[in-house]
Amino acid sequence: MRSTISTGFSSSIDSVRSSGPITAASSGRSRREVPSVKPLRIGFFGTPDFAVPSLEALLSTPHEVVVVATQPDRGRGRGRSVVPSPVKRVAGRHGIPILQPRRAREPGFHEALSAQGLDLIVVVAYGLILPREILDLPPLGCINVHASLLPKYRGAAPIQWAIARGERVTGVTTMLMDAGMDTGDILLQAEEPILPRDTAATLHDRLARRGAELLLETISGCQAGTITPRKQDEAQATYAPRLEKEDGAIDWTQSAEAIDRRVRAFFPWPGTHTFWQGIRIKLIEVTPLPHERPAAPAGTVVQVERSGIRVATGEGSLLLTTLQREGRSPLPIDRFLSGTPIRVGDRFISSPPGKERSSP
Repeated sequence: MRSTISTGFSSSIDSVRSSGPITAASSGRSRREVPSVKPLRIGFFGTPDFAVPSLEALLSTPHEVVVVATQPDRGRGRGRSVVPSPVKRVAGRHGIPILQPRRAREPGFHEALSAQGLDLIVVVAYGLILPREILDLPPLGCINVHASLLPKYRGAAPIQWAIARGERVTGVTTMLMDAGMDTGDILLQAEEPILPRDTAATLHDRLARRGAELLLETISGCQAGTITPRKQDEAQATYAPRLEKEDGAIDWTQSAEAIDRRVRAFFPWPGTHTFWQGIRIKLIEVTPLPHERPAAPAGTVVQVERSGIRVATGEGSLLLTTLQREGRSPLPIDRFLSGTPIRVGDRFISSPPGKERSSP
């Protein structure tokens, strides 16, 4: 992993400096004398688990998180019981005032923020688009932590699409927010390798931690005047659209390696699925066998053993080792087969009988 830093920053940072030296040694860089700075009054905007390490990191500093904005409590699970967001739970434990507008333009939201005397707003996976009047509210602007190396993978699902599209390296970016979708000037970036068996869940957790570290580096660097924002290269921009449940439909004409990436990329949500005799089956754990050349159409079961089910794909075979029928628990293949008698020659299809869908 590495961070990239350049020198200089917006003159607005000068307003938060005070006299006297402090020693900075952020993220293993050499120790040096920089001007001391006063603690900032920060508003934190975030909602899911990804944002929690960043909030907790800020709470460990002299800076004061004076207000938290998070999305409204929502019904979850089969019982649709209303639960608070992960960020709200952390804020509640620390006694931080919480705002939960349904829309960022909701009456009273801007006024409530204005009353806090904010120096800076930090946004991490908040989930609402902020209007210009909020972006312009704090004198130091709004810093966003995004889970990709911008301008690649702008959008709502950068972790999942980076795995699905076969990237070997991704990372996190801090940027100054503007009115666009992940188009603001880059402050710092840190790379993170995508490991061969990473799922969205495992990569998510590493990037969340690295994002929290990078956030503190960014705030320190901004206050010290050692960061120069740089424009994103629009020619290099790619997009990571919001995931829908249907994105998990397996297209067996893809290669075994491509299907394996989707299984890992879309775990735990939306998951990947196929259909066998009209029954929806989720793929939980698979192994690609790219060098095999099964003499059968894509989606055909070519071997059934206690260790796994081999399925022909557009290129190679895919070994299914853990599956789940909808509404049931995931099972290793030997146990799964006892209740679902899949046989050699059976076909898996991407959609329920009578429906067709192409994969993006």
